Amino acid sequence: MKFTTTLLASSAIIGAGTLAFADAHADMAKEMTLVSWGGAYQASQDKAYLQPYLEMHPEISAVWDESSNEAVAKLRAMNEAGNVTWDLVDVVAADAIRLCDEGLAMEIDAEEMLAEAPDGTSAEDDFGDLLVSDCFIPQIVYSTTFGYRTDMVGDTPPTKICDVFDTEAYPGKRALEKRPINNMEWALLCDGVAKDEVYDVLATPEGQEKALAKLDTIKDDVIWWSAGADTPQLLADGEVVMGSTYNGRLFSVIEEQDQPVAMLWDAQVFDLDGWIIPAGLPDDRLARVKDFVKFATDTQRLADQSQYISYGPARLSSAPMVGKHAELGIDMAPHMPTDPANAKNTFLYNYEFWADYRDDIDAKFQAWLARSEERRVGKECRSRWS
Repeated sequence: MKFTTTLLASSAIIGAGTLAFADAHADMAKEMTLVSWGGAYQASQDKAYLQPYLEMHPEISAVWDESSNEAVAKLRAMNEAGNVTWDLVDVVAADAIRLCDEGLAMEIDAEEMLAEAPDGTSAEDDFGDLLVSDCFIPQIVYSTTFGYRTDMVGDTPPTKICDVFDTEAYPGKRALEKRPINNMEWALLCDGVAKDEVYDVLATPEGQEKALAKLDTIKDDVIWWSAGADTPQLLADGEVVMGSTYNGRLFSVIEEQDQPVAMLWDAQVFDLDGWIIPAGLPDDRLARVKDFVKFATDTQRLADQSQYISYGPARLSSAPMVGKHAELGIDMAPHMPTDPANAKNTFLYNYEFWADYRDDIDAKFQAWLARSEERRVGKECRSRWS
């Protein structure tokens, strides 16, 4: 599914200054294809970045492609075919590192391409350690965490991540993402591995099997999701008692939809999301993308995004500007994953680990899923014919 926004000029451009501006931008492409995740997150980008930009550039049209979940595979295929149709792609930090290492993303000159802070602080200093790759333009700090149905957990709601694995205390289906990231870490934590040893253990075949064995204990109670909107819908429909997804998605179902859902912040996994520019764009398309990136990385723009979704802005100078939700009028700070009350026990995502191990562990995880499905189908058949 693609979401298209097109703004057309309604009157002729007049005035010498405006004409000069138009001449300076005449060689830039008139269309952009931006790639993101759909749902509330993409909507926040559209409102904070794209719509204001298009209002300043009525000659431009833009298309959203909701393919970020497949960005690595699709960019590999585009590169192989010699036909890169995307102009700017939103990805998680680990995928940015992979794309950069494979030469599929362009290296960023922060001084040239990113907006400086209002007080003149360079973008490099303002983004600081969140510039985790030479090709990555950070936007937000988010977390993957759990939501649960308040009317399905009895008088003692879950407070710890390992409650997800306790099907006796909290019977019912769980929703987990259909990939190893986060699931493997939570499984090891709940199998007794110390937080600071999780990635050392997960780097070994024995550790990977240990994590899958822990997931085996709840596999019959899991509904696997692929899109960030899946878990909120499953929670809203009462099909799962708890489920993982991005904290902004849960904010939406709790505050905007007023569903009987609450947050389980324990062991939330911090991560970064941001832009990469595909390598090898023609000069006219690259010029337009650079112009948009300069605009979209402005301190105020990053703060503006937090008015629509509960993700923390990636710039230090943006954080004090986070205010109330643009439509609900509620204070957004308490809903941020970085709020001290929510960040008492966080788990820090290891970008380098998953950049190095993602393909191998993905293959092992998907094979495990296939075996689990075969066993489930076989069990159902035996039960039907017994």
